[in-house]
Amino acid sequence: MEIWPGTAYPLGATYDGSGVNFALFSEVAERVELCLVDDEGVETRVELPEVDGFVWHGYVPGMQPGQRYGYRVHGPYDPRNGHRCDPSKLLLDPYAKAVEGQVSNDQALFSYQFSNPRKRNTQDSLGKTMLGVVTNPYFDWGHDRPPRHEYHESVIYEAHVKGLTMTHPEIPEDIRGTYAAIGHPAVIEHLGELGVTALELMPVHQYVQDTSLQAKGLTNYWGYNTIGFLAPHNGYARSDGGEQVTEFKAMVKALHEANIEVILDVVYNHTAEGNELGPTICFRGIDNAAYYRLVDDAKEHYYDTTGTGNSLLMRNPHVLQLIMDSLRYWVTEMHVDGFRFDLAATLARQFHEVDKLSAFFDLIQQDPVISQVKLIAEPWDVGDGGYQVGGFPPLWTEWNGQYRDTVRDFWRGEPSTLGEFASRLTGSSDLYEHSGRKPIASINFVTAHDGFTLRDLVSYNEKHNEANGEDGRDGESHNRSWNCGVEGATDDLDVLALRARQQRNFLTTLLLSQGVPMLAHGDEIGRSQGGNNNVYCQDNETAWMDWDLTEEQRDLYAFTAAVARLRHEHPVFRRRRFFAGSADHGGQSDMGDIAWLHPSGEAMTEEDWSDGAARAMTVFLNGEGIPGPDTRGRRVLDDDFLVLFNADHEEHHFVLPPVEWGERWCTEIDTAAATVGPEWHEAGKTVHVAGRSVIVLRNPREILTPASGAAGATRS
Repeated sequence: MEIWPGTAYPLGATYDGSGVNFALFSEVAERVELCLVDDEGVETRVELPEVDGFVWHGYVPGMQPGQRYGYRVHGPYDPRNGHRCDPSKLLLDPYAKAVEGQVSNDQALFSYQFSNPRKRNTQDSLGKTMLGVVTNPYFDWGHDRPPRHEYHESVIYEAHVKGLTMTHPEIPEDIRGTYAAIGHPAVIEHLGELGVTALELMPVHQYVQDTSLQAKGLTNYWGYNTIGFLAPHNGYARSDGGEQVTEFKAMVKALHEANIEVILDVVYNHTAEGNELGPTICFRGIDNAAYYRLVDDAKEHYYDTTGTGNSLLMRNPHVLQLIMDSLRYWVTEMHVDGFRFDLAATLARQFHEVDKLSAFFDLIQQDPVISQVKLIAEPWDVGDGGYQVGGFPPLWTEWNGQYRDTVRDFWRGEPSTLGEFASRLTGSSDLYEHSGRKPIASINFVTAHDGFTLRDLVSYNEKHNEANGEDGRDGESHNRSWNCGVEGATDDLDVLALRARQQRNFLTTLLLSQGVPMLAHGDEIGRSQGGNNNVYCQDNETAWMDWDLTEEQRDLYAFTAAVARLRHEHPVFRRRRFFAGSADHGGQSDMGDIAWLHPSGEAMTEEDWSDGAARAMTVFLNGEGIPGPDTRGRRVLDDDFLVLFNADHEEHHFVLPPVEWGERWCTEIDTAAATVGPEWHEAGKTVHVAGRSVIVLRNPREILTPASGAAGATRS
C-alpha cells in the first residue's frame, strides 16, 4: 500500500477529499504501525514513515471515509518505570471521530494473564476490541446558529439519551434511545413546554462497557467511562460505521431550530482503562507515562483521584492538547453550546493540590472558542481537598452542591436551616461574590442523575440498590431525604398528598431561586427508580422514563411548566446581579430590592434568624429597578412578589405587609392546592399557608411604555 509522509497536525484520521492523513502522539514509541481492517476483519499493517515532535504520521492517498483502523505501538513494556507498550494489542486512536464495536471481558485485551498477573499475555486483541472509523466531515448545517442564551435566562434540563426516549410512545420504535430520538418533535415539544433553554446530555463521548459489569449481566448505563473524546457514542446511533457523527449533528441542528442549546457532560478526568489490572485498549499502550498520573515511587500503580482507577496527567502538554482539541472539535464541528465537566477538581490538579490557576484553566481562559461557550464544573473529586464549591475561576459556573443540600434539609424540616436557605435562594453570594462572580455562577439543582429522583427523594429514607449487585455498598447513604412517613410505595392518601406537595415545593423553590435552575429528566413527571439512588448500571425500565403517565403525573408536569413560565415572564426571579437590599440600589422605592419578613409581617431580626426552630418566613422581591439584560444598562420594571415559605408541618398565619408595600396581592402559586384560581389578598390581611407549602403572591404593576413619555411606574 502506498503511504506518503503526511503531516503531524491535525492529530487523528483526517479526510481531505483525496485521502486520509493519520497522526498519533507517542513519546515512548520506537515504531508505530497503522492497522487497516476490512469488512471481513482482515488486518493490513502499514508502518507510519515519519515522526516529528513525538507525533508519528503518514498519508494514505485515495482512502475514503468508512475505513476502520487502529494502531500497534512498539516500545518498552516496563511497568515499574511506567511503560506498558504492547504491540499485540490493537489500539484505538485517541482522536478517532467515530468508533465501531465494543469490548468484552476477553483475555486478549489484557497484557497479563488472569491466572497469574505477573506473567505477560501476548494474545492478539484484533476482533476483540474497538476500531476507529474514518469520517466524512462534510454536513449541511443550513442556517444553523447557536442560540446563545444568557445564563440568567437559562433553564437546564439534564437527560440521558436513552433514558429520555426509550419508551416514548410518539417516537418510532426503530429510533428510540438514539440521537435521532432526542431530535424528534415529541421530545422538543416536551422541553419547550417546560421552558427549557439548554439540554445537558449525560456522557455521549464513546465509552466502554466495564468488564466487571458485563460479568454480572449489567451494563454501564450512565457512560462515565470514556475512551474516545472526539467520537459520539456508537450505542446511541441507529447505524455504525461512522454514521453516528451525522446523526449527532442532525440532533443538534433540530434542537437549535427549536432555540434549545446542547451542553455535553464530559469526562476528561480519567479513561476507561482503569488501574494496572485494566485492559490495554488505547492510551495505556500508546504512552502510559505521558497520559496517566502514576504513583511517584511506584510507577506500576496509578494515582487515582476519581475513584475509577486512574487520573489523566493534567500537567502533560499532550494531554492538555487532547482535551482542548476535543473541546474545540465539539464546538466548531459538532456545534454544541457548552460543557459540564465531570469531577472537575481533578482537572485542576496540575500536581497534587487543586489549583484554580493550573495550566488547564489558563488554556480555557485564553482560548477564543472555548472561553465563549458555557462552562459548568462539577466542583469536586474524591482526592484530598477535592471539594471546591465556590473555588473555580470567574469564567466558570458550578453545580452548587450546597444549594442541593440546604434546600433538601429545609423542606424535610431540619433545624437551623433558615439563614442558609435564604442564602441559597438568593444566589449564594457567600460562595461566589468574593471572586467577582454573579448569581449565574450557581447552577442550582435539587436532584441530578447521581442520587434519588425527586419523587424518590420524598418517598424513601434509605437507598434500595440491591439490583446493582454490590450488597448495597454503592451509592450515597446520606441522602437528606424524607419518606413522608412511609418507606416506598403506599396507598395512604395523606402520605401521597404530602409527597406530591413536597415535590411541588422543591420545584417552586428551584425555579424561583436566583441563579441557573437545572431539572433532572423525569422530575417534572414524578419519575421513580424504586429507591435506587445509583442506577449507573441499570439500562432498563428502572432508569428509563416511563411515559405512561397517571393523572397525578400530568398535573405535576403542568405545574412545573406553569412555574417555569412565571420565571420566564418575571425578571425579578432571574436577576443578573446579587440583591443589595439597600434603598439606593436603583429603585424608586425606599424598601430596597429585597426584604425578609417574619410571618407576623415584621422585619426579621437577628433573633429570628438564629431561632433554630424557625422554618417559616416571607420574602419580598421588589420589581423596581432590576438591572436589565441589555448592554446599555437599562433597568427593568417588574411586578412585586411575596413568597411565603412554610416548612413546618403545621399551618402558619402570615400577615401581609402594609399598603405602602402594595395594595392587593394575587395568588400565583400555592403548592398546597392542586389548582390555583385568581385569589386576591388585601394589604395587612392574614394569609393561611398550609404546612409544608409555599405561596407566591404577585402585586401587579402598570408598566408605562417609553412612547407614553412616562419615566416611572404606578401601582395598580
